[in-house]
Amino acid sequence: MENDSFIDYYEILQISSNADQDTIDRVYRHLARRYHPDNSGTGDAAKFDVITKAYRVLSDPEKRAAYDAKYSNNLSHRWNLFFKTSPADGAEEDRKIYQGILYLLYITRKRDTFHPAMGIVELERLLGFPENQLEFQVWYLKEKGWIQRDESGGYSITAGGVDTVIENDILSLRDRFLPAKGETSGSKENSSGNDPENPGVRDESKDHPSN
Repeated sequence: MENDSFIDYYEILQISSNADQDTIDRVYRHLARRYHPDNSGTGDAAKFDVITKAYRVLSDPEKRAAYDAKYSNNLSHRWNLFFKTSPADGAEEDRKIYQGILYLLYITRKRDTFHPAMGIVELERLLGFPENQLEFQVWYLKEKGWIQRDESGGYSITAGGVDTVIENDILSLRDRFLPAKGETSGSKENSSGNDPENPGVRDESKDHPSN
């Protein structure tokens, strides 16, 4: 039940979970001006309250540290549920992992375009896999040109990977496996009419390494 009621403050502020304090302050000021009740054009008291609550937590080092622990556990829990929905059956399991990696790297790029990398250890943790269990999938996505390794040693999604996410409705995973979002972001990605029963990477069984 706790995971069901979890609120993603990073999603509310539309920032990376690695965002520094300057970024948090800047984004909050922008959103606060937009949704402040005194703004006759775009004011929204409910959204303003949620944004302010998120800011108060993420701008306080102690509160943020405590929240980050819950955030990490919640995200891992949701992805663990995802991979338990069907038995591990080779190609299908690999397809789910490709979806998960592309989704996480897409969201990371979307939130922080110029610092979009995520390390393989973090990917393994968020997707609920033991160490060194994603090497094959990462290799495959890299060979396809959908992800790349950057100077920091982490992985980021490429333009081709972004196209794959959009073309195959991988964003629909948000509604099924990640925490329910507050209604504060108002971004296009929040309102996409994705079919949660039909997520998937393009069907390329002809060149799928597992087939």
